Amino acid sequence: MAKFTFTLNGAPATVDIDPSTPLLWVLRDHLGLTGTKFGCGAAQCGACTVHVDGEAVRSCVYTIDSVEGAAVTTIEGLSKDGLHRLQKAWIEHQVPQCGYCQPGFIMAAAALIAQQPKPSDADIEASITNICRCGTYARIKQAIRSAVMP
Repeated sequence: MAKFTFTLNGAPATVDIDPSTPLLWVLRDHLGLTGTKFGCGAAQCGACTVHVDGEAVRSCVYTIDSVEGAAVTTIEGLSKDGLHRLQKAWIEHQVPQCGYCQPGFIMAAAALIAQQPKPSDADIEASITNICRCGTYARIKQAIRSAVMP
């Protein structure tokens, strides 16, 4: 066990936990933030995507010792009112079917548009590698495009 201190959604956070614990389980089981979802546990599906220092990471394989001193943002911290421009676009374009993977998609898209304010379709396809079992990829692209349009 060891103590790890980091910034979580803009506020200080400290946990005393095994250093090899995946960030996903720290967020969900120890800090009560259940918006980040478990999907595959192997960094393949992206349901667990969060930001660490602004970069999209798969929290199911990103250990807590990797976030010491870092800034972590989850879907709960993406905006104060839950209406980030991507979240609004997701609603407008009725992206979710089951919705399970959508927090990870939104977090991956937010990291992309923070780095590339006007991503092309090729940029979206290269950067957003999350998996949606319902197949809402066309609506996801539409939502991202509409979120970055003036």
